[in-house]
Amino acid sequence: MNIKNRIKSIVLLGKFLQNDSLESIVHKANFKNNWFTPQNNLSALRAVGKEFLDENKLTPWVEKYSQNKSSLKIGVVMAGNIPAVGFHDALCVLISGHKLLAKLSSEDQVMMTFLLERLIEIEPEWQSYISFVDRINEADAYIATGSDNTARYFEYYFAKKPHIIRKNRTSVGIIDGHETKEELTNLGTDILQYFGLGCRNVSKIYVPDSYKFDSFYQAIEDQAPTFINHHKYFNNYEYNKSVYLINQEPHFDNGFLMLRKSESLVSPISVLFYENYENQQDLMQKIETSQSKIQCVVSNNGWFENSIAFGQAQKPSLEDYADGVDTMEFLENI
Repeated sequence: MNIKNRIKSIVLLGKFLQNDSLESIVHKANFKNNWFTPQNNLSALRAVGKEFLDENKLTPWVEKYSQNKSSLKIGVVMAGNIPAVGFHDALCVLISGHKLLAKLSSEDQVMMTFLLERLIEIEPEWQSYISFVDRINEADAYIATGSDNTARYFEYYFAKKPHIIRKNRTSVGIIDGHETKEELTNLGTDILQYFGLGCRNVSKIYVPDSYKFDSFYQAIEDQAPTFINHHKYFNNYEYNKSVYLINQEPHFDNGFLMLRKSESLVSPISVLFYENYENQQDLMQKIETSQSKIQCVVSNNGWFENSIAFGQAQKPSLEDYADGVDTMEFLENI
């Protein structure tokens, strides 16, 4: 299949995701995985269509890379922590002309199967490029996403062939104390969207020494029903609250999101870690020390160097490669 046909069919998938009713699939995915609420599933699919599959974004992105003369088998071990999180890797493989051996996460089978099968319906020639597999031994190269523990296994198992291995990462936010309510509400979205399960979700914030959290809590209070009424999330909240109370660990609590001071980056579900900073130099040093474990940094209007604006964490562009590793370049050079 030539590049024009690949782009044409993928753009048609994008139009379908932006314009058609997706009610059936978002409820089916929710039935399979209760963390994937219909609203979050719909948001994820619409975002894929808008950010990844729009012709005006897709074409110039693809044109930056040379077209592969040979089609190799690329095994992709996909994550399943948030809806359709593995689609960007699948897109990179397919748009570059390679064959996808997709090992889907059990947590995200419904959404990913739907997307790839819909692409085949649009252009049947994709049938020979897309395979759903349990084992990826036959692949010529690998892209695998998992925990730090599974990454060690991947490194051993895939050592003899070209590979990208991704480990645990998380995201952080920076507050300077001058944010408006709307801006803090957007930060709340970066923290709470998808219940905080994504690597682009903010799990820790850095705040000035004298910062009071009242305005932050006020900015996110309207989101309370979503989290109080979700039994899995609220079970985590009640458990973590009990632990903090029993251990007499200082924390703030608004009834659905706790704030606890910690130097760690990755907070439990329903908990947001925070750490104080004295000045910008101190802040930069703290961020730099943890850089290898940070997926993205958010700040008000992106004022902090190499950060993005509040509310944009879960809106990655085509060029926002996981772990900062250019997947297309990797596929171009294998």
